[in-house]
Formats: sequence, C-alpha cells, structure tokens
Amino acid sequence: MIETHDISKVYKMGSQTVEALKTISISIDKGEYVAFMGPSGSGKSTLMNIIGCLDTPTNGAYILNNQNVSDLTENELAEIRNKEIGFVFQTFNLLPRASSLENVALPLIYAGYKKSEREEIAMEALNNVGLGTRYDHKPNELSGGQRQRVAIARALVNNPSIILADEPTGNLDTKTSYDIMELFQQLHDKGNSIIMVTHEDDIAHYAHRIIRLRDGVVETDVINENVTRPERQSV
Repeated sequence: MIETHDISKVYKMGSQTVEALKTISISIDKGEYVAFMGPSGSGKSTLMNIIGCLDTPTNGAYILNNQNVSDLTENELAEIRNKEIGFVFQTFNLLPRASSLENVALPLIYAGYKKSEREEIAMEALNNVGLGTRYDHKPNELSGGQRQRVAIARALVNNPSIILADEPTGNLDTKTSYDIMELFQQLHDKGNSIIMVTHEDDIAHYAHRIIRLRDGVVETDVINENVTRPERQSV
C-alpha cells in the first residue's frame, strides 16, 4: 500500500541546507499498525508528512496504493489527502465554534456530500468512537480525551485507507492516553491501517511494528513481539 524508494528531503533555510531525510526506503502493507520513533530532528515527522501528502520528497519516489504521488500537483495531492488519508493531530485541530458533528462532517463537505448525508455519516462516526451523545457539544465543552475522539471520528469519516496519527496522546494525561490507544487498537482490529509518530516507548508498543529513525535514516525496523493490549474497555 505504501512504498518509498530512496526518498530524501532537503530544506533551504537561508544560506543553510538541512537534509531532513536521507534515502529512506520502506514498505508498509495494508492493515499494518506501525509506529515511527526517534529523537527530535530524526526525520520522523518529515516522513509522516510525505506519507500524508502534506509534503513531497526532494528525490526518490513515493507510491501510495500503486500510484506514484511524488510528482502530483497540489490539487491532486489535496484530493488524495481527502479520500485516502485520515489525520489525527496532537493538538486536535478542531474548529472551536463548530459542534462535534460539524467538525466530523467537515471532510464530507469537500467530498461533495449533501448536508443530510453529511450529518448521517458524521453521526455514525461519532457513535463509533462513543461520542454520539455529545454531537452538539463544541470543543471547549469536551475533555481532552473527548476532543481527540472527535478528531479520530473526523479522520475516519471518509473511510480512508490510512490513518496517520502525529503524537496522538501528546496533550493527554496517562489514563486518557491509554483509553485513546485502546480505541486505536479496536480500529486496527477492524482492519484499519494505522501509522503514528510518537516519542513515547509505552505508546509505541501498541503498534505491531516499530521503525526508529535517527539523523534522517532508518536505524531499526522491527516487528514488535510484545504488543501492548490492555483490558478491553467500552468506548
């Protein structure tokens, strides 16, 4: 589903050149649950942005679902982001004046759904993350964990082939973090492909494969033999 062939990423910062990625080649199959780890500056967020079509490689090729996306236009990349990829961010990125239902329905506006269809699909997504009763609440009326659930529902609403989660528990307390990771595990059990960036070992061990980056290259790429699977909770 995902293949990168010797991709690199170079940024120009004034007179300086920063090589964020150096010849990265990885393959991620449909249905995998992968964590990217590494210290600050390792390149993990840059790699996530390229996989999410938020950025393009300087060199090399990126293949997503058998399509070479390395040289697509910005409009074509935007279409892929809306149809193929669901994003979950550390800061939730919810519209503050919009209800949970409206936030979740937002990607469906760009996909061309009618209002009645948007509301029905968004409501189902909220029910799937246990927040159907909070459909009319705005972000400031929700806890951090509830806001992240809304963000996850929004990521799922277009039935994307990949869920990308960038530090999804970074702004949450320990118990809420584990609740959110349990939700990700349930999504993976249903067949969703999940790729997340995290700097926390305990969070990374929910993934079935851990790719560690350092100085823009893959340091290790291993199957996680000790996947964390907490006791089931209702969501």
